[in-house]
Amino acid sequence: MITENIKALMTYRLEQANESLEAATALLEKDLIRPSVNRAYYAMFYAVLALLTLEKKETSKHGGAIALFDRNFVKKGIFAKDFSRWLHDAFDLRQRSDYAALYRVSMDEAEKTLENARAFVMEVTRQIKKITNQGK
Repeated sequence: MITENIKALMTYRLEQANESLEAATALLEKDLIRPSVNRAYYAMFYAVLALLTLEKKETSKHGGAIALFDRNFVKKGIFAKDFSRWLHDAFDLRQRSDYAALYRVSMDEAEKTLENARAFVMEVTRQIKKITNQGK
């Protein structure tokens, strides 16, 4: 059963995901590539947290959220393996661009990451609607 608290947290996480997508888009339009990649990854991360809310699972650790997404949603066939690869790739690129000395993300990498993040958040939102409507 999905309680009002779960719905509220899930909605909040999806809002965070969509705001992060908007920020990533605006940043990329201004050629701010590194922060755009960061926001695109976080859009995916927040979308995963929204999904995990439905399963009453919570983690603030990125690796834990990614592992739970893979185990609970990709392995079960709810999401295609491409979604796992996009999430892992975005996480790795964000890590390198945020923390590796002198690492530069290309515009192509940033555009692809943002494109994947849009598709990821859209599909997570679709799946959440599907899952929540089944309970009615």
